[in-house]
Order: sequence, then structure tokens, then C-alpha cells
Amino acid sequence: MRIIHLSDTHLDRTDAPNRHGVNATESLRLMLGELRHQRDVDAVFVTGDIADDGAVEAYTTARELITEFARRWGAPVFFTTGNHDEREAFGKVLGSGHLAADGTERAEAVLGSARGERAAVSTVAGRRVVTLDSLVPGKVHGWLGDEQLDWLRGVLATPADPAHGTILAFHHPPLALDVETQRVFGLRDPDALADVIRGSDVRVVLTGHFHLQLFGLLAGVPVWVTPGVVNRIDLTTPSGTERAVRGASASLVELGGATGPMFHTFHARDPRAHETVYELDRERTRELIERYVGAEESRDS
Repeated sequence: MRIIHLSDTHLDRTDAPNRHGVNATESLRLMLGELRHQRDVDAVFVTGDIADDGAVEAYTTARELITEFARRWGAPVFFTTGNHDEREAFGKVLGSGHLAADGTERAEAVLGSARGERAAVSTVAGRRVVTLDSLVPGKVHGWLGDEQLDWLRGVLATPADPAHGTILAFHHPPLALDVETQRVFGLRDPDALADVIRGSDVRVVLTGHFHLQLFGLLAGVPVWVTPGVVNRIDLTTPSGTERAVRGASASLVELGGATGPMFHTFHARDPRAHETVYELDRERTRELIERYVGAEESRDS
């Protein structure tokens, strides 16, 4: 199975440069254009931060551009929420987040959540796809919580096709490098998730959020973090600082076969690639962390 994995498009309500001078819609168009020659694509995943401020117009643009891109292969598209997303607007345009190539709803089951989390199940190419909702409104970090994890446990209690297993997708990575922003802004309940997927038929976990590529294992399950479409984070900066640079990126995920899963990163041929989008020194990075998690929590992290 071949998957195109996108994340962090951060689309605005207008097709114009954002406050950093990057046109997010143009970055998505560029990335999709670069990927048009891929073959045998079975599904497209978009793991959150679809809209930068939760605008309906941004979800409409994402739906139009990405389903049109997927239609050439007849591939379904799976969207998940991220910390920049807004659940009501997401649902209004994208429904469960599981769309057929023609843009129609294709989810086989959805979570009935009091908080309105967007979690769903469907099947593609013999593989079960489960999307979760790690959005915590007003926060940058992610959380799944008991209700979603209990629901996931129930879904996984019935094994999928044993030859193919389950793909799990959501926004916030359940792992991190020794980078403070990753540690405090990632998924806050990874151990609880690990307890649910340990020994299950989950073959891969697909996430985004960090705007860079990263691979690791959770309870023995491969976890892939795809880089962002709107920009990427450059980790060559001094510890405690952050720099984002231009350059739309995406991934190819290949499942199955003797060597799967395999992951490959694409970088769009942007003539301004690697130019600095923004740069935060240690003081501004610390201010950012404390603004969202609080001074006391950041010291304990």
C-alpha cells in the first residue's frame, strides 16, 4: 500500500501571504504539483493543522485541492484535526475526515463524543484506517484522553484483515527528540496510547505537528512524523532556539512487503527553499512555551 502523507498545511481563509510572508495555499499547490507523477497511490493522509485559524474557507480550499489531487488515482483522503484546527468548522466541511476520492463521506464508524472529537474508522485496500483527535482547544500540546482511547481499544478488539492490519493517524507525535518544544508540545498521554496499541494489529502510526521528519517506536509500533507543507523546522540552530525555513515537504509511506513499512520524504522545488521564515532566540522560545503551558508546567517538563 502506498500513501501520500501530508501535514500542517496551515491554510488561511484567503489565498495570500501570511504574517511571515508565506502563502500557505501556494505551498500546498506547489507540493501537490510536485507529487503528481507518483504512481499507484492508495490513500492520502493529512494529519492536522489543516487551517491556521480554523476558518471554514481554509477547510474548503483543502478539500478542493487535495481531493482533486487524489482523484487521479481514485484514492480516498483522510483528514485529522490539529491544534490550529476548529472542530465545528472541520466537521462542517470535512465531516468525519474520511472522504472518498469524489469528496463524499466514507467512514464506517465514528466516535460519539461529548466534546465532539473527530475520530473515525474506515477500510482502504484491505487495511483498517483509524483517525483520532488530539486537539486540546487553546493549547499547542495534544491529548487523546480516556474516552477516545477506550473507543480505540474497542475498535482494535476485533482484528482487521490479518494480512494488512490497522493504520492509526492523528496530529501530535507520541515521541520526541530532546528538544524542549517537542517535549512540551507533543502528545501528553503517549503511555496510555502505548497500552492500547501494544500487541494489537496497528502496523503504523502517522502524525505531523513538528514540521520535520522523525521516526521512532511506540510499544513496538513504527511512528512516523511527516514534515510540514507550509514550512519546516531547522534543528541546526542552538539548543533552546527555533528556526522555521521555507520549503514544502511531504512523505511517501509504503506498507507491506518484506521491508515495509518504508518512509521517504519529498521536498518541493521551491526557489526560495531554506530561506528563514521566522527565528526565535532562547528568550522568545521560552516565552512561547510559558505562554501555552505556564511557567510552572514548563519547569516540571
